[in-house]
Amino acid sequence: MYREFFQSMNAQVMTTAPGEVYTALERGVIDGYGWPIHALFDLNWQEKTKYRVDPGFYNAEVSLIMNLDKYKALPAKRSASTSTARRSPTSSRTTSGRPTTRSEAKRQAEAGIQTITFDAATSKAYVEKAKEIGWANAIKASPQYGEQLKKVLAK
Repeated sequence: MYREFFQSMNAQVMTTAPGEVYTALERGVIDGYGWPIHALFDLNWQEKTKYRVDPGFYNAEVSLIMNLDKYKALPAKRSASTSTARRSPTSSRTTSGRPTTRSEAKRQAEAGIQTITFDAATSKAYVEKAKEIGWANAIKASPQYGEQLKKVLAK
């Protein structure tokens, strides 16, 4: 997901499974990674992460998709699963103002992860470049639907 964006900034990239990132950081195989603000602590990456760049870009969409008939056939306790799924954080942007994102940024700061923040013009250019590259990849992957998705989803 981040490959083309990082390459557009002349970074050398390497695709690594999430379970291998910690070891790759530890051994110096990689110097950084692209990842949403959430779940660093779940993977213990905070131990090897020194910096986070703001503003964030790309949203991490965590969806629960289920056939409606199968959903209706679940036991009555399905309402707990539904309310849990509705509460799950989905934004990786630190500028979103979501309480879970703010608390995660605070938690990372308390763990010693320093935030690199750009000036307003650079931040805007950075995010716009990420959007441009992201949509170009979506359109390349699905010429039939990419443009349609962009018209509906892009801001």
